[in-house]
Amino acid sequence: MERRKDHTQVCVWPGTVVQKCDNPTPIEEFEDFFIKNFDTRVQYIEEIVTDPDTKDGVIVEETGGRTDVFFAIHKDDIGKFAIKRLELGIRWIEDVLAPCNYRCPIYPERVFEYKTWSTET
Repeated sequence: MERRKDHTQVCVWPGTVVQKCDNPTPIEEFEDFFIKNFDTRVQYIEEIVTDPDTKDGVIVEETGGRTDVFFAIHKDDIGKFAIKRLELGIRWIEDVLAPCNYRCPIYPERVFEYKTWSTET
């Protein structure tokens, strides 16, 4: 999905489902939630069901299958949301995909395109 102008910082909210079958306007409600509760403009991007973890090339039992929401924040709202997001367990995409955290690829390779800065030195 193409991001709206100035929605530059992508976030990941693990274990969150937005598009439930019984809700006709889930994305609007998701975006409104952040305006009302955090005074932060966001754009829903997508939900991804995680692949299982692997260790030495072998699938780790009872992992994977979690739904994570990817969304972008308006660049002018990043500062005020940076600490507030932690209450909900929301992480920057760059932290999720940092080499030290990305030992087991649970997301499709295309999510690396969401990064706008690097955690590497």
